[in-house]
Amino acid sequence: MQNKKFSVPEEIFNPESKISQTLQNTSDSEVVSELERPAGYSAVRIARLLSPAAEGYLEEMARQARDITLRRFGRARQLYAPLYVSNYCKNNCAYCGFNCTHKIKRTRLSIEQAVREAEAIRSMGFRHILLLSGEDPDYASVEYFEELARRIRKLFAAIDIEIYPCSVESYQRLYDAGIDGITIYQETYDPDIYSKLHTKGPKKDYHWRLHTPQRAAEAGFRRIGLGSLLGISDWRRETLAMAEHSNFFIKNFWQSQVSISFPRIRPAEQVEPQDFVSFVSDRETVQMMLALRLCFPDIGITISTRETPQFRENTLNICVTRISAGSKTNPGGYAGSEDETVSQFEIDDDRTPEDVAKVISKMGFEPVWKDWDEGFQN
Repeated sequence: MQNKKFSVPEEIFNPESKISQTLQNTSDSEVVSELERPAGYSAVRIARLLSPAAEGYLEEMARQARDITLRRFGRARQLYAPLYVSNYCKNNCAYCGFNCTHKIKRTRLSIEQAVREAEAIRSMGFRHILLLSGEDPDYASVEYFEELARRIRKLFAAIDIEIYPCSVESYQRLYDAGIDGITIYQETYDPDIYSKLHTKGPKKDYHWRLHTPQRAAEAGFRRIGLGSLLGISDWRRETLAMAEHSNFFIKNFWQSQVSISFPRIRPAEQVEPQDFVSFVSDRETVQMMLALRLCFPDIGITISTRETPQFRENTLNICVTRISAGSKTNPGGYAGSEDETVSQFEIDDDRTPEDVAKVISKMGFEPVWKDWDEGFQN
């Protein structure tokens, strides 16, 4: 059991700090110096690779990132699908279609409905599934996910969750039921912005959420997915914080595989991205990905159907290792039982999983529908 808890270095969000000065004042020669070094992490290194000066070196960064990804991951690119079980939520996140103050059609899938959704996902070829829910613990409880996991675990090689934060004991129960991966976005590592965007519900607690992936790792979870919601805070500083968080896990929980996602804010029910002041461009998103790959050769990099087909293919060719396909972000969206329910956000790539897999193959990669066989997990 690990006692040390991760904390975000205060200097990251202090514009007068040394790391902030590095971020803003890095020279061309310092960027070149970093690109001449082997892959590896330091706070100064990633600050230089995220700096405005590094924008002129993205082509070389991309070349190195592609080489690293091919060496570490080969040509296998994993496919997965999300399954939403409830769009009820206790939180009022300003950027989310499930916001508890929104007057929308809401639904909760019964276990039987959720199993049918999982079977529909399995029939598309997927063997890796991600279970999601709004913060609805009164219905989509730990017991609910335990039962669901036990019902579907023979269908899938890997089951991950992206739900509300839980205790170590609850994660141990979920692990015993067959769930061994978690995705949990901090949304923003900036505590001041976090408090402004989360004013109601359990999600108000910044530190309880921040330490969630650590509790999952302590419970035995093998896959830990981190990320920020891009567009609600300064992307460079968010990347610095994500890098520190990733480094903490690599040092303290080496048994778990760390991955990072780059979700950009998308239109949703009563949500427009232009209402947020920190829009992140394609080029800036790519710079984030490249900087992290050059610092962390072994982390997974995930991209979802939030992004356009062209952007997904371009980044898949450089450093992305995991990609969703055919996603439905509303409960009941696969088996057709709840077609009219509200989605968490709009997707930008609506191609079928089969079409996405064909494109991956044409690009010279191997679409992989599962992580590993159950026999290799023990």
